[in-house]
Amino acid sequence: MNSLLPSVKRWLDTGLGFLYPEVCQLCHDERATVAEGFVCPSCWQKVRFIKRPFCERCGLPYEGDITTAFECNNCREMDLRFRAARSAVTANELMLEVIHRYKYQRALWFEPFLADLLIRAAAPVLAEERCDMIVPVPLHAAKRREREFNQAERLAKRLGRATRIPVNMNLLRRVQPTQTQTLLNRQARAQNVQRAFALVPGRKLKGERVVLLDDVFTTGATTSACAKVLLSAGAGDVCVWTVARGL
Repeated sequence: MNSLLPSVKRWLDTGLGFLYPEVCQLCHDERATVAEGFVCPSCWQKVRFIKRPFCERCGLPYEGDITTAFECNNCREMDLRFRAARSAVTANELMLEVIHRYKYQRALWFEPFLADLLIRAAAPVLAEERCDMIVPVPLHAAKRREREFNQAERLAKRLGRATRIPVNMNLLRRVQPTQTQTLLNRQARAQNVQRAFALVPGRKLKGERVVLLDDVFTTGATTSACAKVLLSAGAGDVCVWTVARGL
């Protein structure tokens, strides 16, 4: 069965090549292939990977010559439940456009690009942390029907294959529909998701180290609400990884 996978992938890539010309779907000027997620080298150069210095708790990047580990003022004021959050890149204009089109316009051809960013940043770190599972942030059933897929699940599967960490999509569920977080301030975001998540009935944890995965980290309200449920269910540690970090 595994020997057929490369052939199937080549067939799918060829099919996409007929449907979409091999041109960057952002600038529409330069060549970009299916494997590149239809993002050309020039647009790639606009991506900003997050490197130190950054807040050790929420991953917010800082400029300057900060050489010691630190926690930002926002994190000191918030009751964040995860140990640490990290993101691959900053959520600049290009990244926000890609993620918006991927999530809300079903521009699934951007997925290899987004997954590549995540894997480049997360895989080396996770290789040293001995994590037991990756848990994607779940969508409410109504929103999943509307969108037809959960972007966190799809990205989690790709990261799981790259790191060989099992992905568990049957542990956490979203029990309340919530208002879109992008329209809310920090306090309202926390209240919006306070009781939005729960453990799947019959599930429990026994000290496992969990990687909670989502597409964008802004205030940490959503991932903190998820981490609270996981820790209450017996998780030994919860860290967060996202593709992009809001500034």
